[in-house]
Amino acid sequence: MQQDGKKNETICWMDQNGELSASCPHDIEDAILVKGYKTAVLTRHIDRQMIILQRQGTISFAMSCLGEEISAIASAAALKDDDWIYPQYREYGAIFWRGFSAKQYVHHMFCDANDIIFGRQMPNHFGSRKLNVVHVSSPIGTKIPHAAGAAYAMKIQEEKNVVLCYFGEGATSEGDFHVGLNFAAVRKAPVIFFCRNNGFAISTPCQEQFACDGIASKGSGYGIHSIKVDGNDFFAVYGAVSDARKWCLDGKGPVLIEAMTYRVGAHSTSDDPSLYRDDEEVKKWQDKDPIARLRLYLEKKGLWDSVKQQELEKEVNQQIEEAITEAKVTPKPNTHSLIENVYFDIPRSLAAQYNQWVKTP
Repeated sequence: MQQDGKKNETICWMDQNGELSASCPHDIEDAILVKGYKTAVLTRHIDRQMIILQRQGTISFAMSCLGEEISAIASAAALKDDDWIYPQYREYGAIFWRGFSAKQYVHHMFCDANDIIFGRQMPNHFGSRKLNVVHVSSPIGTKIPHAAGAAYAMKIQEEKNVVLCYFGEGATSEGDFHVGLNFAAVRKAPVIFFCRNNGFAISTPCQEQFACDGIASKGSGYGIHSIKVDGNDFFAVYGAVSDARKWCLDGKGPVLIEAMTYRVGAHSTSDDPSLYRDDEEVKKWQDKDPIARLRLYLEKKGLWDSVKQQELEKEVNQQIEEAITEAKVTPKPNTHSLIENVYFDIPRSLAAQYNQWVKTP
């Protein structure tokens, strides 16, 4: 709770039945909403298939964004394509929005020769220089000061762009969070800190992490404009990021957005959530499904129907099936790629080490 005794109110414009409040100040184009929905459906289907493949032993690891899809997609939709994104690892919906294909993502999850980073990262550590999406970094919170620094560089160079940095509420317990926010606040860097508060930092619930009412109040402590929104509401998230982008480009400094959502799935395929939460809690949040909420809204506006849904399901399933089929027969990256792309010219010492390694029986 803040010092004035008031809690940060959660902004919500669209309820669970897809009804939009008459007082909603955000007018989002129909094309954006439909694309957002299609991207969410693709994200959820890929999510499901990657977990199946991991359980089969086909890929080594997978992380689910089940129940959190809209927070990533709506926030990415509110940016310009030349803005930079620093994802954590559940925001593959954001890179799909930018144009990353199902096939590109599946090759990455297989870490094969067609993975654009040649398998140098573990699965779910996606990114694309072409799409201005910085590759995921495993250590929690490390991207926060990086994003603040990149945004400050944009300010110095007078670029009319912003950086959006994603992280979970658990990252706010890391020192990088405090360093990054303080730096950005002092330098008035055009960065949007986007926290997905999904209730759990792996197995640690919020109430065991901090005594305040959430993450937004932490930003206020650094003099950062901070707001809390319903992370399952496309309109609330899109509007918050759109307003934050303008705030940043007006030279007012960074913005912290706390998106309230829930991690319906496990933390990863190495996690068993039944050990630290009960089924009733999960069921309550399943009823708040963000994708179903957006679909209801689209149907009420006459932008979606069961025929379109069937066509989309068929198209998405075909894309994923073709991608998996191709990835299964794609070889692993060439071993020489281990020493490439770090230096302009491969140092002789590194080349010698590689030659010694390949000759070792």
